[in-house]
Amino acid sequence: MTPIRQTLRLLHISVVLLRHGLDEVILATHLFRPLRFLLFISPWYWLRKPLPAYPVRVRGALEELGPIFIKFGQLLSTRRDLLPDDWADELARLQDRVAPFPSDQARALIEKAWGQPIATVLNDFNDVPLASASIAQVHTGRLKDGREIIVKVLRPGIEKIIDRDIALMYSMARLLNRYSRDARRLRPIEVVSEYEKTIYGELDLQREAANASQLRRNWLNHSALYIPDVYWDWTRPSVMVMERIYGTPVSDIATLKAQGISMRLLGERGVEIFFTQVFRDNFFHADMHPGNIFVESNGRYISVDFGIVGSLTEADQRYLAENLLAFFDRNYRRVAELHVESGWVPPGTRVDEFEAAIRTVSEPIFEKPLAEISFGHFLVRLFQTARRFNMEIQPQLVLLEKTLLNIEGLGRQLYPELDLWTTAKPFMERWMKERLGPKALWRRTRANLGPMSEHLPELPLLAWRVLSGLDHTQQEARLRREENERREREQRERRTLIASLTGVTFILCGTLLILLGPGELLEPLTAKVFGIVSVISGAWLLLQQWRMMA
Repeated sequence: MTPIRQTLRLLHISVVLLRHGLDEVILATHLFRPLRFLLFISPWYWLRKPLPAYPVRVRGALEELGPIFIKFGQLLSTRRDLLPDDWADELARLQDRVAPFPSDQARALIEKAWGQPIATVLNDFNDVPLASASIAQVHTGRLKDGREIIVKVLRPGIEKIIDRDIALMYSMARLLNRYSRDARRLRPIEVVSEYEKTIYGELDLQREAANASQLRRNWLNHSALYIPDVYWDWTRPSVMVMERIYGTPVSDIATLKAQGISMRLLGERGVEIFFTQVFRDNFFHADMHPGNIFVESNGRYISVDFGIVGSLTEADQRYLAENLLAFFDRNYRRVAELHVESGWVPPGTRVDEFEAAIRTVSEPIFEKPLAEISFGHFLVRLFQTARRFNMEIQPQLVLLEKTLLNIEGLGRQLYPELDLWTTAKPFMERWMKERLGPKALWRRTRANLGPMSEHLPELPLLAWRVLSGLDHTQQEARLRREENERREREQRERRTLIASLTGVTFILCGTLLILLGPGELLEPLTAKVFGIVSVISGAWLLLQQWRMMA
């Protein structure tokens, strides 16, 4: 992005900020700080209407700045470990409302990706988009064999727009990091870097299709969740073709109730789906907001939009489950130990201090009824506390926290009496037992039998090589030891020779001083004293060497 274009874009952003009453943001910058006095002499400043809360104004500005900034605000809203609650709640209200681009452009992009006219692949293509978002647009159609599909196509020129705005965000983040102490606490450069990875990952629709295929395999023929099928023959990096689904938006509670669907069942099923994805599959849909979830008439969930997924290492899975179980048992010592054992906080962290900090944060939670305790907000508070002990929040944990907040909020919207802990605790206890019990040991042993059996015929040869290697290593060690002993002996003999020659020299010089006199340099008495000291010193050196050689 050229400096001129970046400057023009910055001026546009400044106008938007002024329009939303965020003039203090502009005047706080190093460039405009000398002009702050102009604000206080402006009639517009004194006569304007009362402004809404600061987070509300920021949300409005992001919405006006366009889809990339909207998506940035949505991502920022998930960083509750960095933001105050009122900021996170307000940014979470950002809606990705983007005007659709012309259908003739959509057709041209699809035909370019397929390398042939749409009519040769589809019997029908609806020019009116089904949905339009910041990154892509969705159209409906029908394949030649009659199957109904959706065609998702990237917006034209979206990569250049993202490149431009990401470069600008980095510039703004560097300015904030340099001149604003409050903004520096939010680590703006790292937040922009995290957003950059997320937004560029969503530009590859083949990657999203692969995520959908994996989730579909995990939940095939399951009564709780349905994942649409991907049609790989017509999926490209810029175009994705999937099975079209029909269902009621999960936020349309009135329609769901009219269909006779149990709200309690939906709430508990959502929790089951989340914990199954996290702990059984280790592959979870990390963008499960209400706009991406539908419900069939039989109460089965349907999920769409798979651009963001998450996974945990096996160690993270186990530590997370143990953390939650220990937390609800009020075993704060174990929570602190688990953070150190997992490497989430530095090894030198004082466990007793960390335990006290966790207890301070957690005890007020238990003053509430168990059904009102929020898993998601517990994780937020835990991460906020751990940050004071230099815990670096890992990206997969941020995705997990965001998804858990979405699922928890959705579940309680459907069924306000939902007791997330009662629903989830048996699942985690069963998972821990399966992972750590005798059956788990036998399962892992059986899984390793195949690879081990391939190498059984080679074991005698491998044993011989190991033993030969040990013998060779022992020989090398003996040779090195003998060489070291030889070098030490030579050094000792060299030191002995030097000391002996020094002793003889001292004796000869001392004897000459005693017998021949001092000459013109020393007084007679002084010469004799030096001579005697030299003889004694030389004799002592020789005596020491003879003792060492004896």
